[in-house]
Amino acid sequence: MGSRLEPYLEFAKKAFSREATYRLEVFTNLGSLLVRVYLLRMLWTALYAQNAAPAGVPLHAILTYSAVALLMSLILEVDGTRMIREKIREGTIATDLMKPISLPLYFFSDGFGQTVFHALLVVPALFLALLLVRIDVPAPPVLAAFALSFALGYCVNFLLNFLMNSIAFWTLETFAIQMMVRWISDLLSGQVVPLIFFPGVWQRVMLGLPFAAIYSTPLLIYVGTIEPQHYASALALQVVWLVVFGAASAGMWRAARQRVVVQGG
Repeated sequence: MGSRLEPYLEFAKKAFSREATYRLEVFTNLGSLLVRVYLLRMLWTALYAQNAAPAGVPLHAILTYSAVALLMSLILEVDGTRMIREKIREGTIATDLMKPISLPLYFFSDGFGQTVFHALLVVPALFLALLLVRIDVPAPPVLAAFALSFALGYCVNFLLNFLMNSIAFWTLETFAIQMMVRWISDLLSGQVVPLIFFPGVWQRVMLGLPFAAIYSTPLLIYVGTIEPQHYASALALQVVWLVVFGAASAGMWRAARQRVVVQGG
């Protein structure tokens, strides 16, 4: 097992090293996060001052929610599967398919290496965020449940990106569909606006969608909206979407291998 996983660990290490070379982008990401934390603090403070925010959710809780969501985005916005589209354009996907490795696992390893580097950015980003907002820290059992839920959300997000980029085997270009899915995801995942702010049946529908499994479920566990007695059902729904997307990804990859489009030299 160790020898089978060793190549993928090396892929992850190389991705980590490659990502670390872009120091300017690192500082840009941190600066962007700081600005977004500040803007969200001003927005929510103004809404609460005008009594325009939902009742039952204190200001410090929504500020914590927003700050943690932004910290999560440092990791979840990493997309190692974009290489699928690039390799199809370059025409190298055909030779890659002949190599004695699992390409989906290679894409995951490369993305994971990038993710580890971006995860390290969470530490300085957290200190910067603390200059602007007070972030609540839950008890260790809640943090453990949040970490598990976040890991499941990370895998769901990877598979969603994998599915979108695999469409390039048929279309050669996925920019338009990715923009649409990203817009829908930003709206329905709870990254920007907590899904519990939506009324009645709309809230239940949105919480049951796969987008909620990426951001909303971990965040609602973190801020205590999902209580310990409901952890099992919340995590089970994430697992369901993970299995569904996993099966869809496996099926699409089998079909894609039969339809390799080589563009360029």
